[in-house]
Amino acid sequence: MPTLYETLRADIITAVKARDSVTATALRTLDAGIQRASIDLNKPIDEQLALTVLRKSVKNLTDACAEFEKGGRSDLVAANQSEIKVLEKYMPAGLDAGKLEALVLAAIQESGAQSKKEMGKVVGILKKNPDAGLIDFAQASKLIQAKLP
Repeated sequence: MPTLYETLRADIITAVKARDSVTATALRTLDAGIQRASIDLNKPIDEQLALTVLRKSVKNLTDACAEFEKGGRSDLVAANQSEIKVLEKYMPAGLDAGKLEALVLAAIQESGAQSKKEMGKVVGILKKNPDAGLIDFAQASKLIQAKLP
């Protein structure tokens, strides 16, 4: 089974041949981000690195959309949303709410956290979890805050 990065590279070629400039541009930008992260971190491109850069790219585009909406730039909002739509095809399905809650509860118990001040311990344990690539840490953070006094 091809990795996320291999699939991305093949889809760039397909998009260029189909003259789909929106898709080709979005995928090339993501590819450049993955390669830059690989060089910056001095580690080879693997599934985790590609997924991390993909999530960060989608988050950055989503944040930019909110700012463009405030500024009344509907043209830039539309461009970013089309790019987000292209990139979301590569995002793995996240964990369902029940599984995420179970992981959070287990991490809270393992860390021995008693208050929100110790939230970092819980997040650290979640990041070491084998399912860390599938965890939406914004959602996990809200859950941790709700569970800790």
